Amino acid sequence: MFGIRIVTSTLLAVVALGATAVAHSAADDANLRADLERIAQQRIFFGHQSVGVNLLEGIKQLSTVAGVPVRIVEVKTASDVKQAMIGQTFIAENGKPLQKLKSFEEDMGSKQAGLDIALMKFCFVDFTAETDAKALFASYRATIEGLRARNPGTTFVHVTAPLTSEQGGPKEFLKRILGRGGSAVNVRREEYNSLLRKTYQGREPIFDLARVESTAPDGTAVTVKSNGIVAPAMAPVYTDDGGHLNSVGKLRAARELVSVLAAIPVRPAPQGSAR
Repeated sequence: MFGIRIVTSTLLAVVALGATAVAHSAADDANLRADLERIAQQRIFFGHQSVGVNLLEGIKQLSTVAGVPVRIVEVKTASDVKQAMIGQTFIAENGKPLQKLKSFEEDMGSKQAGLDIALMKFCFVDFTAETDAKALFASYRATIEGLRARNPGTTFVHVTAPLTSEQGGPKEFLKRILGRGGSAVNVRREEYNSLLRKTYQGREPIFDLARVESTAPDGTAVTVKSNGIVAPAMAPVYTDDGGHLNSVGKLRAARELVSVLAAIPVRPAPQGSAR
C-alpha cells in the first residue's frame, strides 16, 4: 500500500527539460492539486536539516504553481504545530545521527502532541564508510516505537537516507578522506535504507527519498560499486554539489513526498489531543 509512487507521467516527461518545465507541468496537474489540498489541512511535524530545506522549497514551489496554499512554519517543538500547517524544525546535529534521534524525540515532547503526521530524516553527512547501519536503524526503530506509544493518533512516515552522486576530481578525493563521500558511503546508506524498507514496506508509509534520487528521469537506476558491492547513487541531474537537491531534484522529490503524505488516511483525533 505504501511506498514510492513515481511522479505523474506528465512530470516525468518533462523533468529532464529543467525546473521551469516541471513547474509549468505541475500547474496543470489535477492530482497534485488534490494532494496539496489534502496535506494543507493536516497537522504535520518535520525534523530535518539542509536536504529537508530542499524538500520544503520544492513543496512551496509546487504549491505556488498549483495555486494551492500550503502553510510551512518553522517551529521549536511539535506542540507549536497548529492545524493546517507543516511545522518544520532543525534537529541537531549534522554528522551525529544518534544526537538527531534524541533531538527529534525531545522536540516531539513527553506528552501526546496531537499531530496527524510526523517524520524525521537523516542527512547524507550522517553516514560514513564506518557507519554501523544495523545499530543506527535499531536506534531509529526504538525511538519511533517510543514516540508512537505516546502518540497513538499520529502516523509516522519513515524516510530513507539521502544519497550522494559519484563525482571526480579533488573535491571527491577530499570527501573520501573525510569519510563523507564516495561509493563506500552510499553502500552504508543503502544498508540502512534496506533495513528500513524491509521493516516498514507495506505496513507503514515510507518516503523513499533514496529511490527518488537514484532514479534518473528516464527511469534508469543510477548505481555505484565499492569493493564488489553495488549500491544506489544520486543521479547527477538532481544535484549541483553532489549531495543537495538542485531546482530539478527538489521538485521531483517534493512531488513524491506530497503524494506519500496525501495517501495517509485521516484518522479520528484521539481523546485528549490538542486539536
